[in-house]
Amino acid sequence: MLEKQPGSKTCFVCGRDNPAGLKLDFFTIGPGQTRADLNIPNHYEGYPGVVHGGIIAAILDECGGRAQMTEPGRFMVTAQLDVRYRKPVPSETLLVVFGTAGERRGRVSHAKSEIQDLDGSVLAEADLVLVDIPDSQLADMDPEELGWRVYTDEEAA
Repeated sequence: MLEKQPGSKTCFVCGRDNPAGLKLDFFTIGPGQTRADLNIPNHYEGYPGVVHGGIIAAILDECGGRAQMTEPGRFMVTAQLDVRYRKPVPSETLLVVFGTAGERRGRVSHAKSEIQDLDGSVLAEADLVLVDIPDSQLADMDPEELGWRVYTDEEAA
């Protein structure tokens, strides 16, 4: 199973129209599992050749959250993000990030995510606690206005 997930216009991680954003494409690879391929440009470095920790946290946050947001119209926010930086995450290098949904109780969900190199070594990982956005707030949100949809490969380029 490999199904492209929706993206948005302005999100820092997936937004198509965010000039400073990463513009990542995420895919559902199984029930409660997501993936994105990465090649992080050097202008996101903290030190030469090493991606800034805040950028790493943002990618882990997005991928873990997407593992839980598999139902159409269900949106969540992160309540807690615990990141562990295992090894330097290199810029300008092909990498992959995986997200896995965990336990769900009521409006609260858990997820995990990790960035790996192509040899499968874990470079950074995170545990997430996510909370559903209340239906009352979703009623005022227009997914079309946010540009929340699946973008074609031509649009993503």
